[in-house]
Amino acid sequence: MQPTATVLVYSDDSRTREQVRLATGRRPAPDVPEVRFVECATPDAVVRELDKGGIDVCVLDGEAVPMGGMGVCRQIKDEIFHCPPVLLLIARPQDAWLATWSRADAAVALPVEPVEFASALASLLRRRALAST
Repeated sequence: MQPTATVLVYSDDSRTREQVRLATGRRPAPDVPEVRFVECATPDAVVRELDKGGIDVCVLDGEAVPMGGMGVCRQIKDEIFHCPPVLLLIARPQDAWLATWSRADAAVALPVEPVEFASALASLLRRRALAST
């Protein structure tokens, strides 16, 4: 039996967090583990959860308030030792350059499109699994 992957989801909007959960389902692809979610509505909660360890991938809402996912991403990439990969939710495809600036590992546009999102998340989970072997 495969272990469970833990995915942190940051958004101040519960509907965005729900979109992520629904797009992922139990697992985003057959070759990756089932997913367990840790939901955060504030940047401080994100840092606290990452400090605890055990997070495999972060999904950050670029439109979150008061601090967007891009700023949170840049902060955690600087401050968290062995920061997990980050999937950034961006308002529009033209914002991809901001995702690069924030050092996100991948980005998808909002609203969450299930197939695109699941593919991006599965890719980051595979990358994380390879890095930990």
